Amino acid sequence: MSRYSRAFFELQWRFAERVAAISSSPLEVALLHYTNFYIRFGLGRQFDANHSVWRIYIDGLTDAADPVEWTWRFFLTREEMPPPALVARFGCFSYAIASDTAIRLHFSNIDSPAYSPLSRKRIDARRAELRALFEHVMHANPSTQRVLGTSWLYNLPAYRRLFPLAYIETARELTTRFQNMPLWGQFLDRYGNVRPDMQTYFLQRIAQHRDMAAIAQCFPFRALATDVSIAVFDGFYDAS
Repeated sequence: MSRYSRAFFELQWRFAERVAAISSSPLEVALLHYTNFYIRFGLGRQFDANHSVWRIYIDGLTDAADPVEWTWRFFLTREEMPPPALVARFGCFSYAIASDTAIRLHFSNIDSPAYSPLSRKRIDARRAELRALFEHVMHANPSTQRVLGTSWLYNLPAYRRLFPLAYIETARELTTRFQNMPLWGQFLDRYGNVRPDMQTYFLQRIAQHRDMAAIAQCFPFRALATDVSIAVFDGFYDAS
C-alpha cells in the first residue's frame, strides 16, 4: 500500500490549478514546477518536461475524465526512486552525506503512535537519538565539518528545542521548494493521509489571493534550510 494518499495528490493538483490561473501559464507547466508529482513518479530531480514518462502522464490527462484520479493511478503504477542514501538511522533521526565535509539530517515519524514524536514526553528519546547520531558521525565520518537540514519542521518550537540555538539561528526560508517534500510533507500525518485542518486552511488561502507572490505564502509553514559548523554540537547532548 502506498504511503501517500489520493488526497495528497488532489491537494497539489488544486494548488497547480490555482498557480496556472494566476500566472496565466499552462497547467502542464504548473504541474511540473509547483507539485511533487515528478519526484513521486520516480523520475528524479531533473524536472525535464520532455522526459518520456512525464510525457505519458501529461498526455494521459487529455482523455482523463478525472485528472486527479488519473494522477493517483499513474503514481500507483510507478516505482519510486529511493531517497538519498542514508548512512545510519537512530530512531526518528538519520543522516546522509551531503558532501565530502557535510552531512544532512533527516527526520521521520517512526515513533510509537501513543505519543507525538515531538511531545515533551519524547524529548529525552529524541535527544538520545541525536546524541547517538553525532557520536556515529564523529567516528564514521571524522572529516565532517558542517551539519545541514531542510524541512518545514524547523518552524516548530517542539522541533527547534532539540537542537543547539546556534544551529536554529541559521534557518533561512527557501523560496523554490514547490517540488519537494520539505514543503509538502507538512500536510501529511504519519500514515500518508492529508491533515484536514491544514488542507482547509491552505485551500481557503489560495482561493483568496490573485498574485504569485501572495500565493507562495499560503503554506502554513515555510521550508527552512539550516547550515552550521558541526562544532556547535560538541557536548550539547551530553549536557541534556
